[in-house]
Amino acid sequence: MATRAEAFDDLVADTAQRFRGVLGKRWAGIEFAVEDVPPSDPAGWEDAVPLARLWPAQGPLPARIVVYRRPIETIVRGGDHVELVHEVMVEQVALLLGVDPDEVDPDRR
Repeated sequence: MATRAEAFDDLVADTAQRFRGVLGKRWAGIEFAVEDVPPSDPAGWEDAVPLARLWPAQGPLPARIVVYRRPIETIVRGGDHVELVHEVMVEQVALLLGVDPDEVDPDRR
């Protein structure tokens, strides 16, 4: 049986794969990752604990979206993470690509 952390990693990977058909070639330039918690040095514009962060591509480094497991688990408190993880990832991908979230996931909401 998978641990909670392994199940969360799988959820993020599965969600990222679902974007592949919609994003086409743009998807290939995005790296997705999971970390337990955000770094202890929040960005100046963050007034709450972030659920995810993105870093645009720089030189040879691909764009990167990191989803933070523990803050999401705290919000859903033992419930189903699927919907919140999906929404967080849609928002981060849309922000990275400069598109409306509905373009990333036309079926949302």
